[in-house]
Amino acid sequence: MSFQPTFDASEIEDLLNGKRGGEHPSLMSVLEEVQARYRYLPQDALILISESMGVPLSQTYGVATFYNAFSLKPKGRHVINVCTGTACMVRGAKKVLERISDRLGIQPGETTEDGQFTLETVNCLGACALGPVVVADGAYSGEVTGAKANALLSKVMAEAKTV
Repeated sequence: MSFQPTFDASEIEDLLNGKRGGEHPSLMSVLEEVQARYRYLPQDALILISESMGVPLSQTYGVATFYNAFSLKPKGRHVINVCTGTACMVRGAKKVLERISDRLGIQPGETTEDGQFTLETVNCLGACALGPVVVADGAYSGEVTGAKANALLSKVMAEAKTV
């Protein structure tokens, strides 16, 4: 069962034609909106964007792969990031990552089969004094232990059931 929205070329064309604000948007803003809508950048969308904006596909692909905010693979509805920077690692991030990974049944960089959760690692979240840090759906949690990781994941899983 897939929870990915179906690609709709007309939505992309509306963005490109500036129907939302009257101005022609930048490449970055179009990619950001497509990423927000589909939770990744579908190949067909990248081709359509390149052709419509008159930008070489290599340039569009270059922007899409340069920034970590963009993904070429579908992500889950709920994204969980675990900081694996030095400060977080020395405070136990490896154990926290293993706990979340085991509970979700996926490795970092993977998405659950039901499309609900994606687990990612990041090199730094800029909150080193609070390490280990976990970000679930944009909400930061600091000083995460194994038990706190379980509680955090239970909360996110409960919210996933209500959506």
